[in-house]
Amino acid sequence: QVQLVESGGGLVQAGGSLRLSCAASGSIFSIKSMNWYRQAPGKQRELVATITSGDNTNYADSVKGRFTIYRDNSKNTVDLQMNNLKPEDTAVYYCNARQLLSDNTQYVFWGQGTQVTVSS
Repeated sequence: QVQLVESGGGLVQAGGSLRLSCAASGSIFSIKSMNWYRQAPGKQRELVATITSGDNTNYADSVKGRFTIYRDNSKNTVDLQMNNLKPEDTAVYYCNARQLLSDNTQYVFWGQGTQVTVSS
């Protein structure tokens, strides 16, 4: 089992910045990727940013150039730096971990989510 706890959400004006943090604990070995998703009211959950075990990163087109995903292995955290925030970034943001074991069994873990609200 992997436990994920997000922090850092809040209310910010358009153009502002927030940094989300996801702390991972438990059986964090064999985690292949850490991801940030978001879900706005009435919309499907969408993938925002990914960082793999090899430190490759990928971003949704809507956040490229504004969001950056970081990993701190010493703290077992994955942060999402969000700059130049827009009202359409308003959503609940979720941390996600994908674990691949030696027998090719894959597990997916989710945090509880943190609210980000961007006012215009």
